[in-house]
Amino acid sequence: MAWRAWPPRRGTPARAELLAALNYESKPGIAPRREGIAIIDIDPASPRFNQIVKDAPLPPDFVAHHIYFNHDKTKAYVTSLGRGAIAVFDVARLPENPEIVAVPDCKVGEDMVFTANGRRWFLSCMGSSNVIMGDAATNRTLAVIAAPEPKPGEPARPFIKNPHGLTLNDNLDLLVVTSTVDPADMTRAGETITLVEASTGKLLATQKVSNKPSPSGEAPVETAFVPKRTPQTAYVTNMGGGTLWTGVWRETEKRLDLDRAFDFSTIGQAMPLEMEFSAAGDRLYVTTAKPGALNVFDIADTAKPRLIASVPAAEGAHHLVFSPDGRYAFVQNSLLNLPGLNDGSVTVVDLTAMKPAGAVDVLKKAGFNPNCIVLLPGQGGDED
Repeated sequence: MAWRAWPPRRGTPARAELLAALNYESKPGIAPRREGIAIIDIDPASPRFNQIVKDAPLPPDFVAHHIYFNHDKTKAYVTSLGRGAIAVFDVARLPENPEIVAVPDCKVGEDMVFTANGRRWFLSCMGSSNVIMGDAATNRTLAVIAAPEPKPGEPARPFIKNPHGLTLNDNLDLLVVTSTVDPADMTRAGETITLVEASTGKLLATQKVSNKPSPSGEAPVETAFVPKRTPQTAYVTNMGGGTLWTGVWRETEKRLDLDRAFDFSTIGQAMPLEMEFSAAGDRLYVTTAKPGALNVFDIADTAKPRLIASVPAAEGAHHLVFSPDGRYAFVQNSLLNLPGLNDGSVTVVDLTAMKPAGAVDVLKKAGFNPNCIVLLPGQGGDED
């Protein structure tokens, strides 16, 4: 696939278009290795459906992982598994002209979150076992949040180890950090989440997300707070354990009451990854990488999520976005370009019929795997 920018077709109605940014890399074994960011029309009703509108390269050693927008959605941030850096874009020019910002204290950059006041960001660094607090205006590092795991025989204390997932709850001044896997040896899985006071970086508690003896191999990977609910409740996906957990916030103890809520092995699935909520906050959507599915839960009772649908996607089902009208979900199918988990397509899911309604496979056909999908801002709907 040549690097190029496709001019928009004259006369194409603006409403018949839904643009998504996908960072991608060459499939395993293809040389020379290439990676970049493509803007693709994913609207099934558009004349340009499954076409690349724009694309631009990234440095081949960057190993782009996730794409995030800052609070006012004027900048896009891309995390890097290959460099101690982030790529920062002017959204109006995405995917061109990134500023590569060095973050020397970070190895294997994973997730980012931004404070509601737009002043700070946090970056999880799985290889260096820390979380970076940064200035969202200058992108300068403000603090490195780190604490080693206690050695056998030492008193228990909060720690950060191989962090991946980050969730920021501004109302609670709380940052939730998952301990997932050692990127140098992915068989060494974590089993905890760590709670951090976001305003100060103070570690409050490290909690085990498993009922099994240690090491449990649970590998909690993401957390998400249910919107518009009291008491405030978070869900946790355990990638290794194949389970979904709930955590109810206890303000006095500054802890989460954790409990297992669902076991994906009961429906023949494994490796739950990403979570999203419906606009009304009454549905929870969870992707599973094996064999690849989008699961829909009724969460009227947050403690007892009820599975109402499981829609086939493809191997490596990972990130997802929704059309602004809520009709479709788009599931990106590739996890770290791993064999057996890297289909390379995006499954279009009809959320009314609860079944697949097509695929975005232009990258797959060109020999690439997408690693993340986000909608470009300003296209209507809830973009948070």
